[in-house]
Amino acid sequence: MATTENKPLMPKATAVWLVDNTSLSFEQIADFCGLHPLEVKGIADEDVAKGIKGMDPVAAGQLSREQIEAAEKDPSYRLKMAPPKHKMPVIKLKKAPRYTPVSKRQDKPDAVYWLLRNHPEFTDADIIKLIGTTKATIQKIRERSHWNATNIKAVDPVTLGLCSQLELDLAVSRAAVKRERAVKRAAKAGTTLKPLSDMSAAGPQPEPAPGHEAEAPLEESEAADAEAETPEPANENDEA
Repeated sequence: MATTENKPLMPKATAVWLVDNTSLSFEQIADFCGLHPLEVKGIADEDVAKGIKGMDPVAAGQLSREQIEAAEKDPSYRLKMAPPKHKMPVIKLKKAPRYTPVSKRQDKPDAVYWLLRNHPEFTDADIIKLIGTTKATIQKIRERSHWNATNIKAVDPVTLGLCSQLELDLAVSRAAVKRERAVKRAAKAGTTLKPLSDMSAAGPQPEPAPGHEAEAPLEESEAADAEAETPEPANENDEA
């Protein structure tokens, strides 16, 4: 059976015209129009599709006279839709925002708070796609400036019925993949900073130039001079 796209747009009206204007068998008409042979027989007996005006598939560019004549001569011949004269561009439909029943919309802040606490790898776009909230609401909940912030508590969105466990698991896996890719790109670009302790430990220490000794800190040299100038206490035997 051919796909729906290869069938006439008005199958019953086309079948009415083919029954009235050709000698095609019921099976041939049914196969071309996507109907059951008994339904085509009912059209021929005027039990089905009463009042429907027949549509000429030749004038509509769906069939050619040659095909009809060949099918009338050979009962095993099957009619096929003629290729369209003009190709219609494929139109991508925008995905509608996620619909949430009115009774569950008040639970969205709790679900957002739960996601912020348990899945910090989620971006605002991930949360919006999963729950159907807004970026402004997410920001207010993150900053605890939401009008109902005192009553917001972390609750699993699956428990609240805002999404399924499968959808949540899929969102978590996608966020993990994005995070891993971002880390790899940062490491490849060399933008990852090393800890300061590692840099000081790994860095080579400069050696003093030949013939020059390293100078001691100022405090240590002054302490050494003061110790040298301090007179030693006199011996009691000398005084005697």
